[in-house]
Amino acid sequence: MKILWVKPGKLLPLDTGGKLRTYNILRHLSAIHDVTYLSYYCGARDQGYEQEVLQHLPGTVTVHSATPGASGARYFDYVRHLSSPAPYSVSKFTSPQARQILSDWVSQRRFDVAVCDFLASTLNFPRDLATPTALFQHNVESQLWSRRARFEVKGLDRLIAKIESAKMARYETVQVRRFHHVLAVSEQDRSAMASMVDPARISVIPTGVDLAKYYYNPEARAKTPLVVFTGSMDWSPNIDGVEYFCKDIWPRILKQVPDARFRIVGRDPHVRVQRRACTSVEVTGTVPSIVDHLREAAVVVVPLRIGGGTRIKIYEGMAMGKATVSTGLGAEGLDVRHGHDILLADEPRQFAEHVIRLLCDEETRRRYEKAAAATVQKYDWSVITEALIEALYKTVRNASRVKVVSEQIAASI
Repeated sequence: MKILWVKPGKLLPLDTGGKLRTYNILRHLSAIHDVTYLSYYCGARDQGYEQEVLQHLPGTVTVHSATPGASGARYFDYVRHLSSPAPYSVSKFTSPQARQILSDWVSQRRFDVAVCDFLASTLNFPRDLATPTALFQHNVESQLWSRRARFEVKGLDRLIAKIESAKMARYETVQVRRFHHVLAVSEQDRSAMASMVDPARISVIPTGVDLAKYYYNPEARAKTPLVVFTGSMDWSPNIDGVEYFCKDIWPRILKQVPDARFRIVGRDPHVRVQRRACTSVEVTGTVPSIVDHLREAAVVVVPLRIGGGTRIKIYEGMAMGKATVSTGLGAEGLDVRHGHDILLADEPRQFAEHVIRLLCDEETRRRYEKAAAATVQKYDWSVITEALIEALYKTVRNASRVKVVSEQIAASI
């Protein structure tokens, strides 16, 4: 099968959940199918990236687009796009070069099937999808923006989130209907999109983990009461989660376990995250790999209140046999069970009590570690890719009978 895969931004380094999901699927997919990966990105030309991604995925075509507004002019750039019916989080990823390439390739049917990876790529695809095409929804974006609008701290950012949320609710529905098939990352996301499109046109591609990299050593022991959180620390849901944990949960833990330490591991920490650094809280910034940090952890925490999709970070920790405490939303969509292989809490006091129990009771912690590692064994990326391949065959079958969105609706996007 000849497959075209399209994704915005650089795929490397592998420092976000979305990148990890795409990279691991493409790596396994390329071993058995003819895959062309169209990687288009903005900013300064990065020939090092273009060479490196080819080494990982030989079927890659890179496209460098003109540099968008600088980060310091983010609000000005947003105002410039305000009249667009498409959300800014989508329109800022449009690329004239990518649009032209896709117009040619899709109309000429050079591929058996195409994948639009992330909603952000949708404006680059032609209205007439002559090639069977699937939309890969790593999140239900309208749900994510609705949650962000509720929790955003800064007044101007909260206003923007509300505008984006309203735009996204309309735009996402149109796009989900436009594509021949939709790939969701959890049953929860599938249910959330069931009001937008026939659920039969949605396939669930679960979150996976690289079991060769994140492996469980039953003999390993945490040497200190170290609590670890991992993630991209410039992403709003992670920033909010860290602030929530440090303000409402961590003081309760320190009161019972004074020698406990909290380590925040992730790239590009926002100033709001950096301010949390103190005697008991470490902010590492970008690290070569999170494996060593996870290995040292006694407990992994995921105190998220905003977001969607699924948390690769939870499966990575669980694969290494790490006792994990998460909010319900943080573990949403994962095959985990409270009280068996994970502990869940949405209230600060209870969250803190779970962490304290795991730090102080080694027997209980060991039980959760063993159960966590066992749960994740069936989610290696090789298995996940098999599910994706079946979904791509469904996409091809659907294309012959699914009516593409009318010109009247398409013209409005």
